[in-house]
Formats: sequence, structure tokens, C-alpha cells
Amino acid sequence: MSSERAVVRRLGRVEYEPTWRAMQAFTAQRLPDTPDELWLLEHPPVYTQGQAGKPEHLIAATPIPVVPIDRGGQITYHGPGQAVVYVLVDLRRRGYGIRELVTRMEQAVIDVLATQGVTAARQSGAPGVYVNGAKIAALGLRVKHGCTYHGLALNVDMDLSPFAAINPCGYPGMAVTDCRALGAALTVADAGQSLVAALLHRIYVSVSA
Repeated sequence: MSSERAVVRRLGRVEYEPTWRAMQAFTAQRLPDTPDELWLLEHPPVYTQGQAGKPEHLIAATPIPVVPIDRGGQITYHGPGQAVVYVLVDLRRRGYGIRELVTRMEQAVIDVLATQGVTAARQSGAPGVYVNGAKIAALGLRVKHGCTYHGLALNVDMDLSPFAAINPCGYPGMAVTDCRALGAALTVADAGQSLVAALLHRIYVSVSA
């Protein structure tokens, strides 16, 4: 397997839509030897609605904008206190497909939480990572010409109340949690750094997630 690693870009707190458009542009302009990239960032408050998103999953009016986008899945929330990593990976060079990438990304989150004494798990049929049934990380990707964009969001230390206005990822009544609520003493910066390191290991080194 290639020893290639991704270029890591730390973008700070950035608006959602320009960042999404930048991901699209990067993916459209990729050449066969363009290095993969991981973008670590936070967003101001925003709901994003996946391609097949159903409007009824926004269950209460809020001043937070809703942006229809081109990833899979339903509606989710991004906001301050959440570590977001966008995964711009050429799967044709990796030797595995999208389902394996999702598994590896989920495992990276599970690895990070384990270092904090938090036991997390996958949930059958519902991409993401969960602790005692409550969602702590959301995951959504788009694949174009064999290359991925979008990624995952880990709830670290955030105001969780905006999740009450939606059915998170299309699941009515789904509980949502964050690292702080679970007693994990992580800052968003520390969580982001740990998550990037875990993703680099799982995507590019580990032979099995």
C-alpha cells in the first residue's frame, strides 16, 4: 500500500458555504497525482441538508441558516465547539472503497475517545459514532470521479440546543452528546489535532479498521 499521507490544512473558524464550494473546486481540479488533503476547522452555527434530505426533519423554526448541500444523508448541525475534518481522498489510490473509508473514519473517532476513557461504537444502519446510543460524531461524504469530499464532525464542547430543532441525521428523538458531557477534558483544538492524527493512521497506515 502507498505510503502517501495527506496534506493537513488548519483553517480555523470558517463560514460553511465558501468552504463547501472550495471542496468542490479542489475535487474538480484534482489530477491523478494531486495529494489528498484533510481540512481541520470549525463552523459558525449552520444546518446542512443532504441531497435526499426531507424538510420535515427541521422540526422547529430557528434563526440558524439551512444550507442544502451535495453530501448524502439528512440534516445535521455544525457550530462552535465542534471539530470538523473534511476528507479529500482519492480512493482510486487507496485500494479500498467508500464503505471501508467510512469504517476507518468512524474508527478514528472511536480511537480518539478511547484515549479519554470514553467507550464509543458504531450503530448499524446509521453512519457516525455513538456513546450509549447518543450521537457524538456525524459523518457524510460525496464521491466524485473516485474522490471524496465532506467528512466528519466530532462534538467536543458545544451548545447542543440547536440539535433540538432537528431530527439529527433524520432520526426522530435521537440523543446527541459531546465530549464535555462525557467528562472528556478535551479542548476543540486538542480534539482536532488528535482526530487528524487518528485519521492519518486509519486512512493511510492501518490495514484494517
